[in-house]
Amino acid sequence: MKKTSSFIYLVYILLFVSSSVHAIGEKTLLLGGSSTWKFAEFRAGVTEVSSVRPHPVLVLSSAAGLSAAGYSSAMGTLGIFSPLTNSVLDLSISFDEGNPGLFRDSIGHYRITVSPELQAVDRRFARSGTGAALFGGNGPAGSGSRLMIEPEPRARNVLFAAGSHIRDFTIEFWLHPLNMENGEQILSWVSTRPNGKNYITQNIQCVSVKNRLQWSFNNFFTSPDGSSCINIDFLGDSPVIPKTWSHHLIRFDATTGMIEYLMNGRSECIAYATPAGRESSAAAGDVYTPVAGNGGVFIVGERYTGLLDEFRIHNACISRSFIQKYVTAGGRVETGAIDLGEYDSAVLKIEASGGCTNIKGSKINSDFIENGRFRFSDDSEMQFFIRAGDNPFLLKDSNWITFTPGADINDNPRGRYVQVAVDFYPSADGETTPYLDELRIIYLSGEPPLPPRNLTAVAVDGGVMLRWKNSPSSDTAGYLVYYSSVRGELFGDDAALGKSPIDVGNKISILIDGLKNGTLYYFQVAAYDRVRAAGYNTGEFSKEVTGRPLAGLLAEDR
Repeated sequence: MKKTSSFIYLVYILLFVSSSVHAIGEKTLLLGGSSTWKFAEFRAGVTEVSSVRPHPVLVLSSAAGLSAAGYSSAMGTLGIFSPLTNSVLDLSISFDEGNPGLFRDSIGHYRITVSPELQAVDRRFARSGTGAALFGGNGPAGSGSRLMIEPEPRARNVLFAAGSHIRDFTIEFWLHPLNMENGEQILSWVSTRPNGKNYITQNIQCVSVKNRLQWSFNNFFTSPDGSSCINIDFLGDSPVIPKTWSHHLIRFDATTGMIEYLMNGRSECIAYATPAGRESSAAAGDVYTPVAGNGGVFIVGERYTGLLDEFRIHNACISRSFIQKYVTAGGRVETGAIDLGEYDSAVLKIEASGGCTNIKGSKINSDFIENGRFRFSDDSEMQFFIRAGDNPFLLKDSNWITFTPGADINDNPRGRYVQVAVDFYPSADGETTPYLDELRIIYLSGEPPLPPRNLTAVAVDGGVMLRWKNSPSSDTAGYLVYYSSVRGELFGDDAALGKSPIDVGNKISILIDGLKNGTLYYFQVAAYDRVRAAGYNTGEFSKEVTGRPLAGLLAEDR
């Protein structure tokens, strides 16, 4: 007896513990992890990576944005410009294609030619997006890896096309040098322009001098009457640190004649394309502006060893470029309508696993947690939302409900279909992204009620009396009676009460009259738990019964 009692007690303990993890009847639907993120249909600023966890995770995309959220137009001393949009991009090369032969200008203004020595690196080493260019040549001109950029002959309104009178412009890129030795040539632009009966060479150069970038503009800035040029040279104040990403931007404001070089958002030096070498105005007629020569070509990385990413040219003087790795506004992912299989299913809670990660070179720094408030010490975080309903096309009309992963969700969102959304926010410095590893939706399936029991049929004159015992399901709200004169169809239309099925409410007997005497009818009954816009949540059919109405037949005759 004692052994029996101990055994029962042990079973009770096991049942108690197991029910505290997931109650009996609960089901779990997995998103992410080994089940992939195929349900994550809408992604804004969010992408998948495979280098953080054993399975792909969702993270903020570091691909630099092309909208006004990523950039702002020049203001104040730089003049007043329209809000910056995609239209001010003259060239954009992201190097995200993964193969140097596929590198392209996404704007379509320029064609790209690469040397065989040029290589590509993946997301782990890139500053933004999924790749960067790797240059490896410090030899004589033409011997190293390089990238050539030339205007497309048929492209219109190209900033550096032959004969173009350039007003405002901005050139920017990310640099990750190996050693930053003297004489490394990061960028050059060379063309020729007429000078009377002769031609002169026109160029822009960006080279390394004492670990700093030196910019030179020769025969590039031209007087308003085209008779003379001003040459401009300047050297940055701050050293470019090897094996570290740094952002470089040079911009020209045709309103004042100012040309400025910034590194990592900080002004390094300012010069003026004016005869006096100081700020003037276009109205005064002494601001020299660029005029592009013939056969102009950009050569990138010809004598440079290291990485380069996100090379861009704008036809505007922008006040600042977005130099954080991740956009401050963050990103968002939304699943499509996920089918839980049964109407009126109730979502109890959603568990989540993930963390925050910072990828530097081949090293991945990652914090991993399960459930709770996904906010980290560097202020990166994720916020979670859910909405539910029985019609997948009307989910958009439902309000999002916030929830904390692992905690019970108030009011248990109900419906056959659910959507989950997650907002991702980067760290305060914009260098770290949170990541989502897996979501587990824990819910009670809205299984329809069991069929009624002991269905009987008694034929009478012009009808059939049906009786049954209640469904054993406690959530039964009513019954549907199906009938037909053809076995297996159950969608007759003879009865005075209407076409099959007939909603009889919570009754357990009904006379189906108006039937044809001499015809054999087939009947089945199903229980439902509630009525919704999408229809009845109907259970299985009862056993089938038959009845043949006959003239003059009374119920007591049977």
